[in-house]
Amino acid sequence: MELMEKPRIAYFCMEYGLHSDFKLYAGGLGILAGDYLKAAKDNNLPVIGIGLLWKQDYTQQYLDNRGFPYDTFPEFNYNFLKDANIKVTVNIGGRDVVCKVWKVDRFGNADLYLLDTDIEENRDWVINDQLYGGFSEKRIPQELVLGIGGIRAIRALGLDIDIYHFNEGHAVFAGIELIREKMHNEHMSFEDAWETTRNQIVFTTHTPVRAGNEEHSLGMLWDKGTYNWLSYDQLRAIGGDPFNMTIAGLRLSRIANGVAQLHCETANRMWNFVDNRAPIICVTNGVHRDTWLDKRMEETYKNNGNLWETHLELKKELIDFVKDRTGVVFNLHNLLIGFARRSTEYKRTNLILKYEDKISPLLKEGKLQLLFSGKAHPDDTEGKTLISHLVSMSKKYPGSIVFLENYDMEIAKKMVTGCDVWLNSPRKPNEASGTSGMKAAMNGVLNLSTLDGWWPEACVHGLNGWQFGDSFHSEYSWEQDRHDIESLYRVLLGEVIPTYYNDREKWVNMMKASIDTVYEKFSATRMILDYYKKMYLEAYRLLPVRVRQH
Repeated sequence: MELMEKPRIAYFCMEYGLHSDFKLYAGGLGILAGDYLKAAKDNNLPVIGIGLLWKQDYTQQYLDNRGFPYDTFPEFNYNFLKDANIKVTVNIGGRDVVCKVWKVDRFGNADLYLLDTDIEENRDWVINDQLYGGFSEKRIPQELVLGIGGIRAIRALGLDIDIYHFNEGHAVFAGIELIREKMHNEHMSFEDAWETTRNQIVFTTHTPVRAGNEEHSLGMLWDKGTYNWLSYDQLRAIGGDPFNMTIAGLRLSRIANGVAQLHCETANRMWNFVDNRAPIICVTNGVHRDTWLDKRMEETYKNNGNLWETHLELKKELIDFVKDRTGVVFNLHNLLIGFARRSTEYKRTNLILKYEDKISPLLKEGKLQLLFSGKAHPDDTEGKTLISHLVSMSKKYPGSIVFLENYDMEIAKKMVTGCDVWLNSPRKPNEASGTSGMKAAMNGVLNLSTLDGWWPEACVHGLNGWQFGDSFHSEYSWEQDRHDIESLYRVLLGEVIPTYYNDREKWVNMMKASIDTVYEKFSATRMILDYYKKMYLEAYRLLPVRVRQH
């Protein structure tokens, strides 16, 4: 689609997954942000990214000799960054913090500016050391650098921006800075500055999990200097007390979105009590084909070649990769199911193993092979315990169950191209999108998933993948889990396994249908064009003509 108008966008995000060795990402939010920037460049769209230069990464997570995850935080230096020759200052807790600006244009030629506080002027206070480390005491300064520092960097760089896109609530202090600018420089009232600022902001909410929607006490925000010329009452009017970053994002923006149709419905229910908020529409996530779709599979698909032959080539590469990492050698011709996500309770990492007796004979024979990977948040003991259980099961079924430690983009690419089936088992309705399933489907790897996140928009059961759990939903997690486990085994044992071993023609047809389904509809190009059509242009046309004249 050719866009007649192309507003200039500044995209704010706490993390970016551009390349496996560039450790600025924790998980799906960052990978999505990286794919977004790459799609912007592919389509010649005037988008820049604003983020932080993290010194230590989210975590490098390994297994101890008991099989329990532990975290390490090595420091990284990146010699390919370009010095933007800009420094800006943000006052945090009464102290001026100097932020150096670097430019990244290496990975997919994405235009990304990163703020760095690990410089001589700050001496003993490095704010952007560990991504998502600590709690409010540490997080608020990081978010002040991203938001207020990000706006000041844009001004210092002389960049003309029409629309500011806040990808998650971490960026909302940029909205406070935009309001302050109008009150200070243009002598607007708070109400007029807020209303004018709303026309410049769009907001994406990414998680239905309440714990993922950050809150900070207004007292602590005052201590950190977050008020930024605003009064207590004004800040409370935006985000409440405690100050909820998602609510603030919804009240600071003209239009907001969820990242899948089901998530949009969930988000509207979840935040229906918030007055003066933006409407929440749907822009379903997409993935960057050049990053995630193996070129051999794409060529085979486009030329109507032998998908199974190409798949076996990719599967063998995954098997060799697993052997190099663990010493375990999977059987090329036996069913290999992959599961890789952040390890947390609602994603139900070990759901497939809950009724072990149902699948134990298949595991012992090697007819069912399970490959897991993922990290838990460093402070999530429950998530780490789930990983530990997977490791113990891998020892019980050596050769049939493997857990790959220290999940990253390299492991993800190998898994979404080489597995036969991609398993996803979140407890509805907690998954916002789940883009790993899109990557797998794009490579002809068949999804087996609950109807959560993006999958309800794509699934044609038995044609391009499978669903389990149907539409059943219970407020009791034990009841939901029991229903979903039984449904998972019915589909796995009654449909997936028989098709894999007894009907190769149908399996290959399903692979083609899977790629057909996602190739365009769930691409990052479709996603960013949707952002332009549904959100950026809507907000842009509300701006005064003098502001819109480039």
